[in-house]
Amino acid sequence: MSSDDPTRDAAARTDAEWRRILSPEQYRVLRQHGTERPGSSPLNAERRAGTFVCAGCGQPLFEAETKFDAGCGWPSFYKPLDEAVATSDDDSLFMRRTEVHCARCQGHLGHVFEDGPAPTGLRYCMNGVSLGFEPEE
Repeated sequence: MSSDDPTRDAAARTDAEWRRILSPEQYRVLRQHGTERPGSSPLNAERRAGTFVCAGCGQPLFEAETKFDAGCGWPSFYKPLDEAVATSDDDSLFMRRTEVHCARCQGHLGHVFEDGPAPTGLRYCMNGVSLGFEPEE
């Protein structure tokens, strides 16, 4: 497996490799837990059928039919694909939030909140720069 293989385990990928394969903004968000400006992602307007994937490793994360307009400025979803994401506590910004990261490469995707629509009641608020989109054929 070459160092450019996007599915390569994040633990085996060096910081220099991540910097080489990601744009500066993707690196800041995915590897340094940054946040993009609200309303800046073209994925906010994405309405086609397909799958949203991790921009770091290509892991499928969310089916397009789970996307909804939360009015928050970031692509939002009510349910990830099974075993696609993992969560951890985030105590930054003087509050407790639940961070969402890619289960494969551990890249920071965003946060999940309990104010989403049925059927889950969850809002996975994702940084668009941490996502890619693969339209359905």
